[in-house]
Amino acid sequence: MAVEFMTGLLDWLKEEKKLHRKYAYKILLRSKEIFEAQPSLVAVSIPDSSDRFTVCGDIHGQFYDLLNIFTLNGLPSQDNPYLFNGDFVDRGSFSVEVILSLLGFKVLYPDHFFMSRGNHESINMNQMYGFEGEVRAKYSQQMWDLFTEIFNWLPLAHLLQSRVLVTHGGLFSRDGVKVSELVDIDRNRQPPEEGWYSTVLRPLRRKVGTPLYSALSGGRLVLQRTPPSPLPTAVDHS
Repeated sequence: MAVEFMTGLLDWLKEEKKLHRKYAYKILLRSKEIFEAQPSLVAVSIPDSSDRFTVCGDIHGQFYDLLNIFTLNGLPSQDNPYLFNGDFVDRGSFSVEVILSLLGFKVLYPDHFFMSRGNHESINMNQMYGFEGEVRAKYSQQMWDLFTEIFNWLPLAHLLQSRVLVTHGGLFSRDGVKVSELVDIDRNRQPPEEGWYSTVLRPLRRKVGTPLYSALSGGRLVLQRTPPSPLPTAVDHS
């Protein structure tokens, strides 16, 4: 994988051309190997050379929105690291283009480009909201099966500089959850309906007045896709 390949891929997909299945499979298989080697919670050290670290929320198959992010914020690189925090696919018409681009950058920069699983990286959601049908129409059932395997291996959370916890979903039903407990989650499966695995993918309703950041023991700040509902009346932003 080279920078020239990725810039060429973005231009190719921008013209609504399909990446040959040979190269698509190479990206998928290599990214699967990378994710398999990662823990459920990935500790991220931001290099001193980077003056920023970009966290992006739901892309949902909006490939041209993804291109706009890269235009405004710069392409991923060792000095411009990114974390895409789940829900890459479904709803939009270009989910295949989005996920191939993101996985390509993961292969190119495995230590500077990060991806978390969202609740839409699952079989049920993909069947309901369109990703499965899109993959089968553009490629094959076999590729859809491989995407499912990759989604099962996506990390569930990231801890930036040992200070900022990033999850797609929400916080836990009890306080005092330790970071070490998240590392031990067995993630290589479809998300269950309840439990910790489910919570990090979907926001959890907490009692009004419960501080958001009290649910994690040892962290300084929590970033999540959406706040719990109803919103707390008091949040410690220090």
